[in-house]
Amino acid sequence: MKLLKKEFRLCVHPAAWMMLALGALILTPNYPYAVSFFYMTLGIFFICLSSRENHDAAYTLTLPVSRRDMVRGRVLLSCCLEGLDLAVCAAFIVLKNLIGGGKNAAGMDANLALLGEGLLLFSLFHIIFFPAWYKDIAKVGKPFVAASAAVFLYIVLALVSTYALPFVRDCLDTPDPAHLPEKLLFLLLSAGCYGLCTALSIRWSARNFEALDLQ
Repeated sequence: MKLLKKEFRLCVHPAAWMMLALGALILTPNYPYAVSFFYMTLGIFFICLSSRENHDAAYTLTLPVSRRDMVRGRVLLSCCLEGLDLAVCAAFIVLKNLIGGGKNAAGMDANLALLGEGLLLFSLFHIIFFPAWYKDIAKVGKPFVAASAAVFLYIVLALVSTYALPFVRDCLDTPDPAHLPEKLLFLLLSAGCYGLCTALSIRWSARNFEALDLQ
């Protein structure tokens, strides 16, 4: 997709690449590992902010693409970066298990289910941030604050669930490879939720962007 290639070449802020390194926080003892996924949403915020400052929308509209294509390109760029973030975190999960990190007292252990938590976090971010931002692309801060508030509420609830919900506590929040079928099912359901929320985000964002007066 040529528009996605343009997004990577012209729009990716250096902060987005830097955020990938924060997957190493998974090696930190007794840390809420889901927070490491939040940093990539911060990288996406910097991409949208720099796009506004560089008048990327005005430039892209001179190309033979529709507003819906523009939305799809930006959301797919975010999906690619999130996929890289998940891959980096997965590598650090493997490393932590190899060196014997032990039980995490601050939420989900470094295991397969943690990647499902990351997918759900990104799903929530997509469904809130992009439709709100494409109502007025000149205002990036308010949509990000709203999405971040929801994300941190989700992180708190996810942390509490590792103590309060028996299924999460006894099955998901366990060292790999224990309860592997349950973790794989959770990961697959999380991936399905991610796909659905991303599709809805593109649809609602495109509708809002098409109605936006850029004059």
